[in-house]
Amino acid sequence: MINAVGAERKLKVMLDPQCAEFLSPSIDAPELIDISIPSGRAGAYAAISLSGTVSNLVTIFNRYIPGPTADILVRSYTPNTPGPHSAMVYFHGGGWAYFSVDFYDAQLSNLSEKADCVIFSVNYQKAPEHKFPIPHDDCYAGLQWVFENASSLNIVKSQIGVGGDSAGGNLAAGVALRARDESSLNMAFQLLIYPCLGVNFETESYLNNAKGYGLSKRTMSWLWSLYLETEEDKANPYAVPLSAKNLRNLPPAIVITAEYDVLKDDGKRYAELLSEHKNSVVYEDFAGMIHGFFNYGTVITQGVELQDWIAQRLREVVGN
Repeated sequence: MINAVGAERKLKVMLDPQCAEFLSPSIDAPELIDISIPSGRAGAYAAISLSGTVSNLVTIFNRYIPGPTADILVRSYTPNTPGPHSAMVYFHGGGWAYFSVDFYDAQLSNLSEKADCVIFSVNYQKAPEHKFPIPHDDCYAGLQWVFENASSLNIVKSQIGVGGDSAGGNLAAGVALRARDESSLNMAFQLLIYPCLGVNFETESYLNNAKGYGLSKRTMSWLWSLYLETEEDKANPYAVPLSAKNLRNLPPAIVITAEYDVLKDDGKRYAELLSEHKNSVVYEDFAGMIHGFFNYGTVITQGVELQDWIAQRLREVVGN
């Protein structure tokens, strides 16, 4: 059963005023689908400053680890406390094609401090140059590396989980399914922040929030086309977790959605299915919020408040 920590606790409300103000300047701006991918990638760097201030109570370290097709940059955020710590292997958002670990220093350093958790952010290779399964394989390799090196990293091996936002939430869910299927990695949790999990673009949230709230239906369907190599991939649960036939025996899930987001129903439905398959699930829909609010802490207050909420859930799920 879903643990209703505020789950669907609010009736539909007005768009949050801070979200409305944030969206206003871009109302006539072209969508990602309408500009070149290199231009979109370059332009996205202007948004890094919106995330907030980097915590000075964690140590940030870059390293490269071996992956199946390339070496992978992994950036770690380690609390300046004795440990041993719990750990989260994190996969960033950006439609599988945009962003990098650089966009998440503020969010993840503060979350690391608040949850007293080491976070490893994986800079997986990007679509469309590297389609599924390459980003998924990179993320799985990151999780394997953390498990294999838990002792030297001062990490409690039984308290390792995965997390991600948007496309990163997709990758986290797919990695959790694969870890269960391969019976090699016993994960403690999966954190899915407004994840994209299915290829049904006619859900209620896709139709109600199709345009005008940042991430559009048109752009999201295009991003899926950049990521998936073949039609057969749509039936692969590691690529499209909502296509999974068996969702039993998965790690406890923390699923977050935003009210004004095309992806709301993806996260909501996945939380329901996980619960139906007897998994522990905490699901929260944030009223008035838009896709990406986790990344906009300087202009949307709930972006920072979400860090506190997640930190508390992580502490609960690992027993700290």
